[in-house]
Amino acid sequence: MDYHSPYFFGYLIGALHLLGAIAAMHAVLTVRTAQGAIAWALSLLFIPYFTLIPYLVFGSRTFDAYIQARRQANREMHVAMADLNWRPWVDEALAARNSESYGALRAMPRLGRMPCLANNQVRLLIDGKATFDAIFAAIEQARDTVLVQFFIIHDDKLGRTLQALLLKKAAEGVNIYVLYDRVGSHALPASYSQKLRDGGVNIRAFATRRGWFNRFQVNFRNHRKIVVVDGVQGFLGGHNVGDEYLGEKPRLSPWRDTHVQVSGPVLACLQESFAEDWFWAARKLPPLILPDTYPEDGVLCQVLASGPADPQETCSLFFVEAIHSARERLWITSPYFIPDEAVAAALRLAVFRGVDVRILLPSRADHRIVYAASSLYAFEAVRAGVRMFRYGPGFLHQKVVLIDNEISAIGSANLDNRSFRLNFEVMLLTVDRAFADQVEAMLIHDFDQAREISAEDSQDTHRLQLLGMRIARLISPIL
Repeated sequence: MDYHSPYFFGYLIGALHLLGAIAAMHAVLTVRTAQGAIAWALSLLFIPYFTLIPYLVFGSRTFDAYIQARRQANREMHVAMADLNWRPWVDEALAARNSESYGALRAMPRLGRMPCLANNQVRLLIDGKATFDAIFAAIEQARDTVLVQFFIIHDDKLGRTLQALLLKKAAEGVNIYVLYDRVGSHALPASYSQKLRDGGVNIRAFATRRGWFNRFQVNFRNHRKIVVVDGVQGFLGGHNVGDEYLGEKPRLSPWRDTHVQVSGPVLACLQESFAEDWFWAARKLPPLILPDTYPEDGVLCQVLASGPADPQETCSLFFVEAIHSARERLWITSPYFIPDEAVAAALRLAVFRGVDVRILLPSRADHRIVYAASSLYAFEAVRAGVRMFRYGPGFLHQKVVLIDNEISAIGSANLDNRSFRLNFEVMLLTVDRAFADQVEAMLIHDFDQAREISAEDSQDTHRLQLLGMRIARLISPIL
């Protein structure tokens, strides 16, 4: 064939438009929002040369292959759980219904796949040192099984400390399972994993490109951070494994983040979330541990595991439900602020109801495009009456929600489209006045170190900066 012939280029252009038309039909049938379907369909029909590859990477909003794997994992877990004492799930779920505060979140029992359980103990871990001191101390005491999951693991001082500890426990006969996200940990050298593997540690990467139909899919990320030790101690929150989380990266230090330590029946839910992800990566289940007895008192907790394999947009709906449930106060901290229309409307309605709505964002950027888009959304929120703040001392990475006087949520989910629809996330919802008071004291200290964004800030922003913010907002659905 003459590749310089005009007929060849005609055939090539025709083939691209045919593929574009097929992809446009796929977008109309699968993209969840009408705006997204229209945007993809029109661009695929008229300029497929520029949009076919981006659609392959960014177009999908449901992770169908993971859905099938989760169903199989759940079937195998049900068999494994037949030999375990699973009564606390039922008994404590009944106790959770007696909470008036939890009752305000009327959609939560059906929105979350896991029940709200009583008799848990929770501990707030503020910043990296407290978090990793607690995690390492728990792993040091492990006797049976340790489950470790992070979005990012770096081969730096903190990463090697974790590696050495896991190798030590594996040598003692403890079962160690480590799961990291392949995209988030793209800089992790193969030698890091191989050393753990050689030492008896089960380590896997969570990769969304498994199988032919997923080979172009790099847009879904497993953003969860979970550690469970012997089924009795658990940790989740915003920290990953890297020196910057200890404040040792000058450009972003001091790093501000929050984790939570939890024990009690709700650890069964954390193990279930880890097991589903591990099954996707390894096609087999890790050990599941449930103690025979639990304390007779404690706080109500619910694990909310969300992701693109859910039948609905669980994370976005959680934020909408949390905002609508607030009667007096709604404080949120997030490193990124790219709300969808439902969340933005819920925030405006909360302001109209007289709720004290405050959102704390970082004043330093780790991703400049995301920061630009967040800034424009922040200006719009201020005009709607939402009080927006910029944290001053360093980079703010914590993900915390405080509702009224008893309800708090801490985990990995950001207030942005990626967490709403593209990432696998996990949050711990806690219903307890004493713990909420601790979260309130922590956030008051954070707000005291922040500057409030005013309406004049938008007016003082240079036109070129505003143009850049608007361009950043155009691509915000995939940020």
